[in-house]
Amino acid sequence: MVTKQLSGLPDQADLTRADSLGREIFSDIANKWALLIIEALGERTLRFSELRNEIEGVSHKMLTQNLRMLERNGLVERTVHPTVPPRVEYTLTEPGQALRVTIDGMCDWTHRYIGHIEASRRDFEARKA
Repeated sequence: MVTKQLSGLPDQADLTRADSLGREIFSDIANKWALLIIEALGERTLRFSELRNEIEGVSHKMLTQNLRMLERNGLVERTVHPTVPPRVEYTLTEPGQALRVTIDGMCDWTHRYIGHIEASRRDFEARKA
């Protein structure tokens, strides 16, 4: 990692850091598994196995990696209950719920414009042929 010395006002450094952090967070959450996990949790609390059953095609490894990333970013809360065997549950935090509203908006946009997008793709492919 390279450390870059910023010249200028402290506010500029803060904005640069915020922009960099924003890109990092967006990179983390803008993958299909993270989006599907957030959508599957919704307003519910689910165990790992329940979450895995909700998300078709996700592997144990990918679910684990994405849940850890979402927890690290404060979007998912992990609760371990002291039972034998341990029971682990996941729920969205307040920021996770707020992000879910944004994701729902993206899904609504997709449903609204799917016909247009499909027609544009057909036209594009026909022009290439």
